[in-house]
Amino acid sequence: MPESEPEADGSFMKYADAGVNIAVAEDAKQRIRHHASRTFTPGVLGGIGSFGALFALDRKKWKEPVLVSSADGVGTKLKVAMAMGVHSTVGGDLVNHCINDILVQGAEPLFFLDYLAMGKLDPQIVEQLVEGMSRSCRKAGCALIGGETAEMPGFYPPGEYDLAGFIVGAVERKRLLTGKSVKPGDTLLALPSAGLHTNGYSLARKLVFEVAKLNPDTYVAEVGNKIGAELLKPHLCYEPALRNIVAHGWISAMAHITGGGIPGNLPRVLPSGVKAEIDLASWPVPAIAIFQYGRRHDSHRTAEKRARRRGRPQKAPREILPHRPHRTQRIRQSARRLLRLLTDIVESLRAAGLPNRLQQLQARRLCSLLQFAERPIYWDCPANRQEADHEFHKPGTSNLGGACRNAGSAEPPVEAC
Repeated sequence: MPESEPEADGSFMKYADAGVNIAVAEDAKQRIRHHASRTFTPGVLGGIGSFGALFALDRKKWKEPVLVSSADGVGTKLKVAMAMGVHSTVGGDLVNHCINDILVQGAEPLFFLDYLAMGKLDPQIVEQLVEGMSRSCRKAGCALIGGETAEMPGFYPPGEYDLAGFIVGAVERKRLLTGKSVKPGDTLLALPSAGLHTNGYSLARKLVFEVAKLNPDTYVAEVGNKIGAELLKPHLCYEPALRNIVAHGWISAMAHITGGGIPGNLPRVLPSGVKAEIDLASWPVPAIAIFQYGRRHDSHRTAEKRARRRGRPQKAPREILPHRPHRTQRIRQSARRLLRLLTDIVESLRAAGLPNRLQQLQARRLCSLLQFAERPIYWDCPANRQEADHEFHKPGTSNLGGACRNAGSAEPPVEAC
């Protein structure tokens, strides 16, 4: 009689029996190597596969370089990508987010590393994610130099994964943006976002998928798009548009407006004693933010009805948008002065290939500067934060702000558009 097969006890168990497939992992690595190699710059030494990635600074280009690093993720926007089956966009979002984080300190991106973990490796999903990272890296001149892809059975549910990125850039010490040179009379500018970018998705998913009971493929007239596609709009990279402006030294500080919004990020680049004045009427509110604002209040009204049925009064929500009129001649004069200052900057943005839709939004923003503002809001530096008004939660965001030097202006505080 033929010998029976040995039982799959601990003595004969293979790695695959634990849920880790080495062959699939090798397939994924080959796909990664193809896309990563397309991003390599002259500073990259070697290729993908070494224990450590190697990068050599160009000593002819950099005189006194300061390395700037950052690490970040995409948050629960990944849940939307998984539900839609579209993964390349969040790969690009990860790179763009990290580039913007070091850009606000004046740094030029050098190289990027990623960390990808999933319960069961799917080479096609891995390739989509890395293709998105590769595309964004190439646009910014940043090398996707390495990373880690982990298969973790039992740790993530089927079809789910997590994604993180790590970036290193460089800036000349004398051009480092720290915010110390910001002073009263500077002008505060804002660049538009394409949507929610990678922020606030826990609330957005709650309002869209649980409160409104929508599916990712549901078309929403208020937004003019399928809600899933709208939520997956990319996190823009501002480095190509601002590269020349930063190189000319026209900016004294920048803030990447991410989690925490304007109150949580703008004060980080303001020196002690300097406040920022924000004109709430100076930018158009994205349709997705207005839609969420309405759903948030619909949710409150539903809770209020339930509370009345139980005989308990429901506390009214705090008003999100201030509507008290505030008209001053100083704002009008500042707007006219700002239009003159923006001529070169807008031309640089267009020359850098800013999308047409963003150019239109920028034009609308400039036109709105000639109108009276609703109510100026002040945000102080962290040292004086207790004096600031932090009840601003406008349902729309401009995602990158910078304080530009306004030579010859003697007016206090920093103006905003």
